[in-house]
Amino acid sequence: MEKDGKATPSTSRVRRRNRRRSRMRSKTIAPKRLTKEELRMKEILSPYKLIPRPKSRKECAHGIRPCPFVSCRHHLYLDVNPEKGSLKLNFPDLEVWEMPETCSLDVSDRGGMTLEEVGEILNLTRERIRQVEVRGLVKLKSSIDTERLEGYVKA
Repeated sequence: MEKDGKATPSTSRVRRRNRRRSRMRSKTIAPKRLTKEELRMKEILSPYKLIPRPKSRKECAHGIRPCPFVSCRHHLYLDVNPEKGSLKLNFPDLEVWEMPETCSLDVSDRGGMTLEEVGEILNLTRERIRQVEVRGLVKLKSSIDTERLEGYVKA
């Protein structure tokens, strides 16, 4: 469609934005705000401790899917802030067994993906994924530069 010689998009920007955000935003829970019921559920779910956890990626790669080990640092359902102890539920509208992907290592094994695909898997926006990517690349570059400097000092 053209208007005054300029091409206009077939769908409005607002409609595209609403279509992208189909999931609930993540929810953070402070440890002080946990209810007695939630603390009681922790005790009820303790039998999962009896299941032997994989100790390496080799053991984990062919394990149970969806992964039942939500406390694993590579699990996509839950993030724990080590400083504050707060819990971030990445998918508050889903249960673990309803998630299409549960392990970030499985996702990385697939290879290159677009920012939109990664954002959909992690329940983040494309822009936030781009910011995380840039930050990771800066950290990687600085660690490589540090290793080179240390190499010159030792030589």
